[in-house]
Amino acid sequence: MKVSIEIDCTPEEARTFMGLPDVSKAQTVYVDTMAKAMKGVTNPDQLQQYAQHLAPMGQVGLKLFQSFVEGGMKAGAAATKKGKSDD
Repeated sequence: MKVSIEIDCTPEEARTFMGLPDVSKAQTVYVDTMAKAMKGVTNPDQLQQYAQHLAPMGQVGLKLFQSFVEGGMKAGAAATKKGKSDD
């Protein structure tokens, strides 16, 4: 048996319903800081240098994050497949 529920709500309503914190103030500060930092960037080399300062692990960090996400997806797919075979 499959049951689908569709909920129409705003992101703010969904956060409140799920008990997640309101991070809008932190997001505003972050976006303002990034906008100020990016005002001085005039060429791609400066942008690359700035990105390297933000992510010191660079490509290694990206690969690590990617493998983490892929592992989670595989585990979720396996759990879903196991749950369907139990029905």
